[in-house]
Amino acid sequence: MADSYCPDCKRLTEIVFDHSAGDTICSECGLVLEAHSVDETSEWRNFSNESSDHDPNRVGGPLNPLLADGGLSTTISKTNGGSNEFLSGSLGKWQSRGANPDRNLIQAFKSIAAMADRLGLVTTIKDRANEIYKKVEDQKPLKGRNQDAILAACLYIACRQENKARTVKEICSVVNGATKKEIGRAKEFIVKHLEVEMGCSVEMGTIHAADYLRRFCSNLGMTNQAVKAAHEAVQKSEELDIRRSPISVAAAVIYIITQLSGDKKPLKDISVVTQVAEGTIKNSYKDLSPHLSQIIPSWFAREEDIKNLHS
Repeated sequence: MADSYCPDCKRLTEIVFDHSAGDTICSECGLVLEAHSVDETSEWRNFSNESSDHDPNRVGGPLNPLLADGGLSTTISKTNGGSNEFLSGSLGKWQSRGANPDRNLIQAFKSIAAMADRLGLVTTIKDRANEIYKKVEDQKPLKGRNQDAILAACLYIACRQENKARTVKEICSVVNGATKKEIGRAKEFIVKHLEVEMGCSVEMGTIHAADYLRRFCSNLGMTNQAVKAAHEAVQKSEELDIRRSPISVAAAVIYIITQLSGDKKPLKDISVVTQVAEGTIKNSYKDLSPHLSQIIPSWFAREEDIKNLHS
């Protein structure tokens, strides 16, 4: 505590600093002399009483069990990406001699994280993609293969396993140096490799049109009522023998629902958002046309409107 002049007591009094609120308080009358002040001192608080961890200090980054050193190694980099005479001397030699064995892994994890961030994926999917890449990389079969395609394929498989499916085209849009065909081949390679290593099939979950529907509807700015109707429609369409990909069915259902609603969306806009060709959407629509009365919710559209759309 220290002394300070209190305008309420009209004299010098002892003050108390409330660290939780950042307030300076007069110990005599309780008047707040200064509110929300910032404590600029270093924080060395220990959370040993609140956590079962052996080292609960709030210092440093999180441990990464996929790395040999847990991700706690230190690398001295050049300032601003430029040359540094000191690093090119003895310190640079020592650092190069003790090169981080996980350097390639760290770079791969950074690339996966960058792709996941651009797709708006959660941390659990990033971690699953990292685990998949680590399993494949441990066997050293990646020499001569397209690294970008391998990383993108790991992310695609992780999305499938976490039931947050993304299309190969969506994955391809956030990776540089890999085509849709290369990512597809990389996916088949990884799945086959993991099946050999684990001795069992790799579960990736079944893709349904509903897995993509809400995201597509959101990007098109559809109303909640239209989204609900589209979701019911794609669920009912799964009971039919429609031999189209789930993405094509989702795109066709969106087209149908928007045509029946007051907020019609151009076929071109639906094609851009779903990344399904306009011709494919039209063909999927034709396959669904005989079943419109079965899949379109009765509360959303009248039978007469559905027949007029079909005609």
